[in-house]
Amino acid sequence: MEITRETDYAVRCILHLSESPEEIKMVDGIAKTRLIPKSFLSKILQKLTKSGIVKSYRGVKGGFKLARKPEEISLLDVVEAIDGPVAINRCAVDKRLCDLSSMCVVHPIWVELRKDVENRLKNCNFSELIKLSSMK
Repeated sequence: MEITRETDYAVRCILHLSESPEEIKMVDGIAKTRLIPKSFLSKILQKLTKSGIVKSYRGVKGGFKLARKPEEISLLDVVEAIDGPVAINRCAVDKRLCDLSSMCVVHPIWVELRKDVENRLKNCNFSELIKLSSMK
């Protein structure tokens, strides 16, 4: 499994918004501070809004802010909002996608790895990440 650039940018964006979760932030400011191409960030923010992680506000003072508290947003939430389910192999998401999964000796390993990765990402929230970044 490899985290896409889009997911990496989404994580950076949520980290930025988590630093001051009550403030509405402009796309320009997020893009500049977190070194994300503005046009790409706009598309990412659409996905994050659709998934309920951020809220968008229109108008002159419009922008984006978190829809939930940082401690209620996990890395898994962000990864799945951008890339969909986490998996080493597509059969680990849905064994019906592979005719061999019922007899494949590797299938249970893919499923277990998926669960391990999901649990690790689910147990890491943005409040914790912000605390870690302030220690550096």
